[in-house]
Amino acid sequence: MKNKITNYHSLNTDVAALLLRLIFGGLFVYYGYLKLSSYDQILPGFGDIIGIGSKLSFNLVIFAELGCGFLVLIGFLTRITVIPIFITMAVAYFIAHASDPFTVKALAFVFLLLSIVIFILGSGKFSVDKLLFHRNNSTRLEAEQLSKAY
Repeated sequence: MKNKITNYHSLNTDVAALLLRLIFGGLFVYYGYLKLSSYDQILPGFGDIIGIGSKLSFNLVIFAELGCGFLVLIGFLTRITVIPIFITMAVAYFIAHASDPFTVKALAFVFLLLSIVIFILGSGKFSVDKLLFHRNNSTRLEAEQLSKAY
């Protein structure tokens, strides 16, 4: 019997994608909820760093963190919904915290990199995407046979 721990093959990519989505999405839901629940306290100190107004910027951050974080968590349109999170983390790292030391902006950098990994991995087998958009092979074969018949 082969030793799976020392083998270079992935143990289970779908489980890894699920765990990554749950942790990543869960953290963003948490941070987004904190921002939403403290909206009136945080908004006055939130700067207009990209020139669209501080209120709109803050609302977009909450949308990315809370809304898109939840969609990543459940695995719905994962590759699309991780893009606003990527943009938010890129703005946080490269613009909002540009002059800060790396220790201050390290979390934004980690989230930025993880959003790329999630984009590459996709939602995986254990996701809403799989439930809604997966077609099994028999359905695919039937569709191919029908298209050839006409």
